[in-house]
Amino acid sequence: MYSFIPLIHLVAAVFSIIELGLMAYGIRHPLLPPLVGSPSVESFMLFNAIWSLVVLVYVGLTPLYYARVFHGLAAVVLEWITMIFWFAGSVAFAVFWGAPSCRADTYCGSVEAAIAFGFFLWALFLVLVVIDTIEVMRARGHHTNGAAASHHHTKPYVGA
Repeated sequence: MYSFIPLIHLVAAVFSIIELGLMAYGIRHPLLPPLVGSPSVESFMLFNAIWSLVVLVYVGLTPLYYARVFHGLAAVVLEWITMIFWFAGSVAFAVFWGAPSCRADTYCGSVEAAIAFGFFLWALFLVLVVIDTIEVMRARGHHTNGAAASHHHTKPYVGA
């Protein structure tokens, strides 16, 4: 296992907490009437932050403290889902928000920061997905390059 993976988990956890705070602040648009709910894309981004923290607990802490419960393939599937959630949510939120000129508006700035942190989290989970998918494939006996595959062919081909 790579020694920098726990650092990526820690950075992703910190960014998820930052995203959680930004979305909790930004979930209620000040121009909406009091009885109108928040836009679904904002709720989805808030969900992503909470979901990511749960996934990071499973992926980062379960192998250390509850190894019997941890399964590498389940962790990779959760990372794939989380990466897709962050990409979809960040793109949808950026499209929904547009490109306003915030100037000194703190609400506007916090929403733009939430969009940026969403893309940072997508990139972090992309790195985790690539590394962990390669590791799971190696552990399951799949070959990740052609040279390794040619070394494991022990029986010669016998034509019919």
